[in-house]
Amino acid sequence: MVDIENITEEKVLSILETIMDPEVPVLSIVDLGIVRKIEIYDAVTKPPLGGLGVFITPTYTGCPAMDVINMNIRMALLENGFTNIEIKTVLSPAWTTDWMTDDGRSKLADFGIAPPTHRAPTGPVALTLGRRTAVDVRCPQCGAPGREQNRFGSTSCKALYICTSCAEPFDHFKAI
Repeated sequence: MVDIENITEEKVLSILETIMDPEVPVLSIVDLGIVRKIEIYDAVTKPPLGGLGVFITPTYTGCPAMDVINMNIRMALLENGFTNIEIKTVLSPAWTTDWMTDDGRSKLADFGIAPPTHRAPTGPVALTLGRRTAVDVRCPQCGAPGREQNRFGSTSCKALYICTSCAEPFDHFKAI
């Protein structure tokens, strides 16, 4: 059992950094930006022993990986001596690719998935029914521009692209 008085947020984050996203196994849940907050409770706040609260935001509301991620968080923390664990899903504000770490973006590119290419706008976003504006997506193999082949790739958070130079197909992690 962990002495809750000596636990830091950094220690908990170091444990959570070992938990990989089931759909993109090169990204930790910290790289992905779904870990929103960590709360360490003392015995007064959470009698009798104190505990730990981990707040996570899914990449989208229907993300099928969230059950596995919740289970993996609980197992990793139990393996590290935590016994009173609360995992809370927070839906607002909605997750955005802006929350991904720069290290996570680099890991995506190294793995062969083009990372999100632009930052989400701040404030209200105008919705239109027409075609989307083109996004400059570069091939993670050769750096040449890619052409969208299909709006959905291997998972719904990715789109399938084809490189205009080397003709390799690749996924692009959509910017949200």
